[in-house]
Amino acid sequence: MEARLDKLTPGMPILVGGDRIVHVSEELAEKFQPGDQLIAVRKTGEILHIPKVVHDLVSSAVLKAVEAFEAMLGVADQQITEFYTRFADRLADDVVWARIASVNQTDVARAKEKGRSTTRLVADEKMRRRMIEGLGQWRDLPSSRDKVASTVKHEGWTVDRVLSPVGVVAFVFEGRPNVLADATGVLRSGNTAVFRIGSDALETAKAIMTHALNPALAASGLHPNAATLLESAQHSAGWALFANSSLALAVARGTGRTVDLLGALARETGNAVSLHGTGGAWLIADETADPTRFERAVYHSIDRKVCNTLNVLCIARSRADELVPRMLKALDERGKGYRLHIAEGSEDIIPHELYNTETSVHRATGVQHELIATVWPHNQLGHEWEWEQTPEFTVVAIAGLDEGIRLFNSQSPLLEACLVSKDSSAHERFLREINAPFIGDGMTRWVDGQFALCRPELGISNWQNGRLLAREGILTGDGVFTIKLRARIQDPEVHQ
Repeated sequence: MEARLDKLTPGMPILVGGDRIVHVSEELAEKFQPGDQLIAVRKTGEILHIPKVVHDLVSSAVLKAVEAFEAMLGVADQQITEFYTRFADRLADDVVWARIASVNQTDVARAKEKGRSTTRLVADEKMRRRMIEGLGQWRDLPSSRDKVASTVKHEGWTVDRVLSPVGVVAFVFEGRPNVLADATGVLRSGNTAVFRIGSDALETAKAIMTHALNPALAASGLHPNAATLLESAQHSAGWALFANSSLALAVARGTGRTVDLLGALARETGNAVSLHGTGGAWLIADETADPTRFERAVYHSIDRKVCNTLNVLCIARSRADELVPRMLKALDERGKGYRLHIAEGSEDIIPHELYNTETSVHRATGVQHELIATVWPHNQLGHEWEWEQTPEFTVVAIAGLDEGIRLFNSQSPLLEACLVSKDSSAHERFLREINAPFIGDGMTRWVDGQFALCRPELGISNWQNGRLLAREGILTGDGVFTIKLRARIQDPEVHQ
């Protein structure tokens, strides 16, 4: 006879992963109510508590998104095109945008009071422009629904590989309201979406839904739940969403710890995932690096902190006397100060006075006075620096390209590596041996779906959990599809 868990007691043992026992804490026992759910995460050994009200909210949203997906199968491509046009027009309307911007100002002020980073939260004119441009790109992109990708011909019959939508795509992202617009790209290929956004940007997201996205769905005749926002600030809403077995794909963007947990939840449920939680690009300058090209690569890689910002700079020791001054020149040109972490053993390539000179560093918690250069453990090069206005990265001297590749492959988050070198054979070797989905020969900030591929990105994936199967590292709306095989038999006597 089936039994239901209706209460917890402190110290109660719970089996996790088949071979580990964890015990219920007093706090969890007190919070748990009848109807709530617990999820034991095998990878992390955590017990996650999902209140009934949150579970019901998420289950309802996913169910409605499934219904919307079924409705999307029958809509015309022109209706989807119309949706993007209407959405972009609403964002371009100054009256509409003023309402969204007003709410965003409150979100930003509240986040600052909490000492939270606001670099991705501010809905300024640049963000507005990029959102509109992105929606225009989806509008102009030909539909891939029912497109025949290839055909295999046999005697008397053929087999078509047909691109088809996959279903409901779930998104969890933190303080990035622009992703709300970017992620609607999954509608272009006939899918539907459910969003969960961090508490810092929740009110801004609700304003975008109310004043722009929902009116665009209605005006184009699409199902009202083709794109749904979970109006919950609780982390458990994201947990419940990624643990819902009705998803076709779960996409997470945010900090490493959060994304790692969400990815484990989705995988253990059996859901396909696209994850990006740890960033920080590496730039390697070998013995043949052109000084001017190196300087400009540094300058254009540190304009703001995002996942593709320069995080580790490897400089060939034999060229340090020439290249380090170029690095400092690029930092000075930015005009916002800088903070350097020098790997142990590389202290001598940096001017001695920088270890004794303070600078004003703009942190999420306010302005801090810190030394410009400090020593950092050589075995912790993969640490990602989070900064607001003051560029910050690690510098390490290398013997040559061999060491640069080895350090990246062993210590980086396996996201992006760029090489400045005049040696064409070095670049070919770099492409072959570096273990990253994104490889360049100059500035690191090119890794962006809208900038590089003319398609707004839904997520960027590194290879920390293994290389990606049959897809590139940038996830875009037209990349969310499955393949149906359709047989067309001309000869009725064909048999196997």
